[in-house]
Amino acid sequence: MSDKELSFEKAYEELEIIADKLNSGDVSLEEALKLYEEGIKLSTLCSKALENAKQKIETLKKGE
Repeated sequence: MSDKELSFEKAYEELEIIADKLNSGDVSLEEALKLYEEGIKLSTLCSKALENAKQKIETLKKGE
């Protein structure tokens, strides 16, 4: 699934799974780096989704 098809909720869920895996300490360095990289991508996607939602709310508030 591409990032554009990933909902905020699914991206956040996957980010939580990655964080749990990294916090467990049961992954190799190579795997930890891959997980970290994927986590950064998911974090960016979530941040953008939240920023878009914030902008929509501000636009709606201005229209009142």
